Amino acid sequence: MRFADRIQAGRELAAALSEMQRTEDLPDPLVLALPRGGVPVAAEVARALHAPLDVLVARKIGLPGRPEYGVGAIAGEDPPVYDATALQMLGLTEDRLSSTVAHERTEMHRRQSLYRGNRPQPRIEGRAVLVVDDGLATGVTARAALRHLRRQRPARLVLAAPVGSPQSVAALGHEADTVVCLHQPAVFEAVGLWYEDFPQISDDEVTEALHMTTAH
Repeated sequence: MRFADRIQAGRELAAALSEMQRTEDLPDPLVLALPRGGVPVAAEVARALHAPLDVLVARKIGLPGRPEYGVGAIAGEDPPVYDATALQMLGLTEDRLSSTVAHERTEMHRRQSLYRGNRPQPRIEGRAVLVVDDGLATGVTARAALRHLRRQRPARLVLAAPVGSPQSVAALGHEADTVVCLHQPAVFEAVGLWYEDFPQISDDEVTEALHMTTAH
């Protein structure tokens, strides 16, 4: 099963989450996209659930020389969340990644300022918060995001994605109250392989989507 693009994937995910909204308690729902790829997917979810849309900027900590290979992630001002197994297998220490963490935190702040401007952070406490991405590969970025949100005492924390690695989905079930993942191929490899059209999302596309609805 492959999705045509993130819009189609978002609509299919929105259908599943709309059914959840009808049958389960999702008080004062808030949809938070993991930018940039999660934004077009989350926009469809927010529209279907009649919920505000915002972003949670979390940054992957990549392997030195191979930034696409995530060994950790950061969200907010929280300490980094690392994949301890990956660090051990690669012979890496957290100290060796300190410069990468500093770089990613700077980029995280830049994107937060760009996407949010003067808008305050949305209220999390007491709400059903749905964290949406376009796919779950290692899941380390989602893990950092979920732990950051959990500290803010949401009433319910849901992670949703159109496609994901079965191992990551299972592991993230310990972080979220509910994980909704439509497609969990046994051989996963990369998120983009499960989309026919998988372009890079620009900062302008993110800000345009956020202007459609305002979180509060």
